[in-house]
Amino acid sequence: MNDIYSYLRELVAREFAEQYNLDYRTIYNSSFVIERPKREDNGDISTNICMVNSKTLKIKPLNAAEELAEKLRASDDFEKIEVASPGFINFWTRKTLWHKFLSLRLKTNELVPTNIGSGKNVNVEYVSANPTGPLHIGHCRGAVYGDVLANLLEKTGHKVTREYYVNDAGIQISQLVSSVIIRINELLVKNISENYPENFYPGEYLVDVARHILNKHGNDILDNKEHLDIIRQETIDFLLNRIKSDLSSLSINQDLFVSEQSLIVEGKIDDAINRLKDMDMIYRGTLEKPKGKEIEDWEPREQLLFRSTKFGDEIDRPLQKSTGEWTYFANDIAYHFDKIQRGSNHLIDILGADHGGYVKRMNASVKALTNNKAEFTAKLCQMVKLVENGKLVKMSKRSGEFITLKEMVDKVGSDSIRFMMMYRKNEAPLEFDVQKVTEQSKDNPVFYVQYAHARISSVINKLKKTNMNIDLTNFDNCNFSLLDKEGEIELIKILLDWKGVIETAVKLYEPHRISYYLYDLSSSFHSLWNQGKIDKNNKFIDEERPEISNVRIALLIATQETLKSGLSLIGVSAPDEMQ
Repeated sequence: MNDIYSYLRELVAREFAEQYNLDYRTIYNSSFVIERPKREDNGDISTNICMVNSKTLKIKPLNAAEELAEKLRASDDFEKIEVASPGFINFWTRKTLWHKFLSLRLKTNELVPTNIGSGKNVNVEYVSANPTGPLHIGHCRGAVYGDVLANLLEKTGHKVTREYYVNDAGIQISQLVSSVIIRINELLVKNISENYPENFYPGEYLVDVARHILNKHGNDILDNKEHLDIIRQETIDFLLNRIKSDLSSLSINQDLFVSEQSLIVEGKIDDAINRLKDMDMIYRGTLEKPKGKEIEDWEPREQLLFRSTKFGDEIDRPLQKSTGEWTYFANDIAYHFDKIQRGSNHLIDILGADHGGYVKRMNASVKALTNNKAEFTAKLCQMVKLVENGKLVKMSKRSGEFITLKEMVDKVGSDSIRFMMMYRKNEAPLEFDVQKVTEQSKDNPVFYVQYAHARISSVINKLKKTNMNIDLTNFDNCNFSLLDKEGEIELIKILLDWKGVIETAVKLYEPHRISYYLYDLSSSFHSLWNQGKIDKNNKFIDEERPEISNVRIALLIATQETLKSGLSLIGVSAPDEMQ
């Protein structure tokens, strides 16, 4: 067992099981945690095993903790063990334990556990912005979050499909086509209109679309009886290709782009609705008037309804409009049913924060369609506030005023955008300061982390210029007990947290934990670097003391490998030198 937390989990679980004559495997698999406490005065490691498992024994957690602590004090792994109310056990470990697991860590090539997913088939749908214009900086948070989550799931053994749902049906597309026709007429008569209709898309990008259509189909395109269908498809294709290109500039390349219109044409909405009818999940009924808001033209109307309340939703949901058309929700049901039929047993949707009301109804439909066999997860992302020159930049696709994603990638680079989009929890507000992400300082997290990787590379390059014979691939003969300074032990502790960070990030779908971790790891490394500047005895390379140089280089190699592994998951480069 090469993971310190798994080792300690096994130790305390076994001792607890023996203490009370319980099944060890049951205790080991219970929900207790082994973790580093937030406060240093609570030791190196803490566990709540007694609080989680003492109820079945009808014994107070504090009493169970006292009994277990007394038994664990016989172990050579701990300098001190204390019990804290209401039943925590806090451990002060010996340095030798950290040294042992650093040595084991250097012998493994698997930095990311690949057995978490166990082949589970996951569909991650993200971005899915309406193809009515280029992506802007506000779209990229969900794009990066979804892409990094997909990376994380894939690397940990899940079978992942990365998907974009193309909303190419509905009134917005009709308004978009009308706007393109206006732009086509403007190009043909060389006269810019001053009075545009209310739902006109004013963005200059539609001039490019209009010019493309004229170049491909000729100036008489509007005389073609099928011009609406042609313009519609050409517009969607043009804008979708631009979206794909913009995503690619951010190193995002999805597996599938699924058309909403194609689901309608292929009859998949009817298929999904009929399945729900067969399961008695659909009925005709009349909903009560919505509470909390006045709707002037509201009147009770019998509708086709889905029994979403049976699966935890507040109300049953309409599936058909008064015109007989399917609602957006009906289309979404069909789309998710299509995902399930393609083999996914866990559907993850990355949505904007304004889609919170969508979650329960979608969860209900997935449960109904699969008899609770498939899982649905929705993760909401707050929009990004863009700050430039100290001022908030306001953006609107409808008004045509926005900074495109491609423009921002060209300005600050893909690395800066991807890291900063992952430097806050997805549901927390995020402010993207253009000046800050281009600074070369500790206040710029992506620079700080990449600089740590580059600094280690500079140490390795310096080592290669000495006469020291240090094998950078084998540290079996290192005397790790020489790593006894407080900063060195702290760096080891953070290094050995890596596997737990990955497991928690996967379990909670919180890949931002990786960015936080990389910053903490880098901060610990930079502190050690600075100590070497102050005192030559703390330098990583000391030709007069090859043994301590060897072990310090081993610590740096482990640090650099972990930095590179984490940056790779986020989709950020790990440079060997900073420009």
